[in-house]
Amino acid sequence: MGMSVPERRVIVVGGGAAGMMASIFAGKAGARVTLLERGEKLGKKVYITGKGRCNVTNDCTLDEFLREVARNPRFLYSALSFFSPQDMMQLLEDAGCPVVVQRGQRVFPATEKASDVTRTLARLMQQSGVEVRYGSRVQALKTAEDGALHVTGVRLMDGTALPAERVILATGGLSCPLTGSTGDGYRLAESVGHTTTPRMGVLSAIETDCDWCGRLQGLALKNVTLTLKKGKKVLYSDLGEMLFTHFGMSGPLVLSASAHIRDMKKYRGLVKDFMNEVVNRSHKFSRENFLDRRGRHRVYGLVKLVDKNLDDLAGELVKEEKDHLAILGKVDEIRGLLLDIST
Repeated sequence: MGMSVPERRVIVVGGGAAGMMASIFAGKAGARVTLLERGEKLGKKVYITGKGRCNVTNDCTLDEFLREVARNPRFLYSALSFFSPQDMMQLLEDAGCPVVVQRGQRVFPATEKASDVTRTLARLMQQSGVEVRYGSRVQALKTAEDGALHVTGVRLMDGTALPAERVILATGGLSCPLTGSTGDGYRLAESVGHTTTPRMGVLSAIETDCDWCGRLQGLALKNVTLTLKKGKKVLYSDLGEMLFTHFGMSGPLVLSASAHIRDMKKYRGLVKDFMNEVVNRSHKFSRENFLDRRGRHRVYGLVKLVDKNLDDLAGELVKEEKDHLAILGKVDEIRGLLLDIST
């Protein structure tokens, strides 16, 4: 008779999307899995993705996916080769959560409810035999008594010790503390010798100290082209939507552009200077009244920026910054850019 193989105990720290997926696959592999979630529910951040609709993935090839990863795409090559966007789609479909592909190859649950994705993953966890412990925040990783940096389990904030042969950290970063992402994973990883990189926002809106942005709060610009350059090299260029907020500007275009900038402090500073220059150089904001086809009176905001002045401004920024990051905020055209601000 052969000897029986002892069941491997695995602890997953964090009950977000990554932790849920890790626990599912560990359970399927035959491990006895315990998932520790510091909060009271699973997938908190999943609920707010895609404006509550959950943009699960993109239906694209591996190469197409990696081209959109602004920083260190090679890191994801192995993981995506093992489990592709199409595999994720199939996982949800097989589990009874149909998905649809929308504009830009974005994949959403057919119901357009993020809660359906979370419930589906929770159901798969249950089928894989995963034990979930809520209100369980990890204080420290336990290591072997011989001094080797071999993790043997975790210790919770209340002093409870839980043994494990493997511990998976899936605590999230620092992007949304309200959902539990407070940086615990960095602290725990560093405690056992791992090196971590400086933390900075991957997607960032732009904050300015000018008061006119606040007066434009809610003004959304469509069909705007934003181009970021470093010297003559184009770092990012795309057509999309931009939004003025009470603190500056945001929107999909600005957020996507920020992912391509390594020095966020300089990026914010240059964009702030750029926006102030736009005003100082008398780029005009004009409003016109129209009647739509149904005869209803509407007020539209028409914003028109002159390419030559923008090019001159970008040239000055490049000249002043030389080897540093240069920002070219270029609006090719905003013809037909009309925001309905009242009906």
